[in-house]
Order: sequence, then structure tokens, then C-alpha cells
Amino acid sequence: MSAGLGTRIRVHVGGRPGEYARAVLDTVAQIPAGKVMTYGDVAEYVGGGTGRHVGAVLARFGHEEDVPWHRVIRASGEPNPSAPVEAITRLIADSTPLRPGGDRVDLRLARWDGQPA
Repeated sequence: MSAGLGTRIRVHVGGRPGEYARAVLDTVAQIPAGKVMTYGDVAEYVGGGTGRHVGAVLARFGHEEDVPWHRVIRASGEPNPSAPVEAITRLIADSTPLRPGGDRVDLRLARWDGQPA
């Protein structure tokens, strides 16, 4: 997968997470309960790639790693598109603030900047 401008992001090496994927998974593992990051936030935090690269990492390795994949959401506040019902259920269990209607995260209250609480 290419991040553009000649940069190459290796999501996996021989079927295992590459350096970029490991950085994404490690970042996601640090997101506290009740907080979220967008796909783009994670890419910015790890210093490379795009939200699509982060999504590719989670799609490929999120279920294999003990990471809270549901805490990575779309910039609109919508949950993971491949398992939205399960993601919302987990977000509710985490006491994540949701917008009225309960189908999107309230990013104003729940967005995590990567800093310890």
C-alpha cells in the first residue's frame, strides 16, 4: 500500500505485522476505555500513513491482537464499518460518550489525544 509521495507503508511482512502495523496496534492498545481516536488520528500519532492504512492494519490484525479495535472510529463519529453493532456495544460498555441517537461517538467529549490522563 502506498501512502503517496513515494512513501511505502508495509502493513505486513511475511504475514506478520510490519513495523508500521506494530506501531498502529501499540497505539490502539493504549487508547483508554471511554476514549477514541479516528483512523486519521492514529495515522498522525504514529507519524505516517493514512486512515486507510490504519484501517488495513486493523482489518488484517485487529482480531489477532488484544487491542481495542472498536476505539478507532471514522471522523464522522461512526463506528468501525465492518462491525458497527459490535463496536457500538463495546463502546457503550466502555462508557464512551455517544451523540443523541446512540449511533455515533461524541468526538468533542471522547477524542483521545494520546496523552496520559
